[in-house]
Amino acid sequence: MLRLCSVAERAGIAAALSHPPAAIRCISIVKDFGDGKERNRVLQGIDLRLAAGELTLLVGPSGCGKTTLVSIMAGILSPTGGEVELFGTRLSSLKASALVDFRLREVGFIFQQFNLLPTLTSAENAGLALAAAGASRKAATAAGAAMLAKLGMAAKVKLLPSQLSGGEQQRVAIARALAPGPRLVVCDEPTSALDAASGHAVMKLLRELAVQPGRAVVVVTHDSRIHEFADHIVDMEDGRLVASSADRPLKEHTRKKENAE
Repeated sequence: MLRLCSVAERAGIAAALSHPPAAIRCISIVKDFGDGKERNRVLQGIDLRLAAGELTLLVGPSGCGKTTLVSIMAGILSPTGGEVELFGTRLSSLKASALVDFRLREVGFIFQQFNLLPTLTSAENAGLALAAAGASRKAATAAGAAMLAKLGMAAKVKLLPSQLSGGEQQRVAIARALAPGPRLVVCDEPTSALDAASGHAVMKLLRELAVQPGRAVVVVTHDSRIHEFADHIVDMEDGRLVASSADRPLKEHTRKKENAE
């Protein structure tokens, strides 16, 4: 028997459609470093909700807490207070070993420190996260090489880190984070060591990743050249969110490309 929805039920459905489930929820996040008189409160009660299918830029002056916030989002740091929820999982509910497994499966890290192993080739370094998650060395290296090719590094897959420029090493670190296909990609200044063309290529790839259902990309940056790629820009100052801009307009060529797809 067909049952008509009540007014309240219709309102609930409309609200759900206009507010898709959050990929990331930060609930009253507080972070202190140090103890007693030396205690420094870096994050002062952050509430933030980010939907899947978006690329978010986190901007603000140095020392305002941006890197600390994304590290807490990704489960690298634990908050002093508050909760983080990723794709419906509260990180505080996971034991240490389960949290490590969760990060390997769900989170890709792109940080300023490249942390490449000097005795491995570019492709082997790019496949390390997959290998850590249980893939065979051959499969992990092949996937790393494929991701490097997408970043314009096909000719460098067999080179060691010492044979690469700083920008090339950063692209290997980016490929390592992206190769497993994580649902959350967290980036700390991913274009800082790259020229304009290379930075554009990296952000184009991150943008393509972000618009896929069930995935979110969060980028900490001081690089105003990449604002055009963002759906959402969040400004921080002194450990607080001070402003945000949803649905940031993209450049015309980006919109045309997405419409064509």
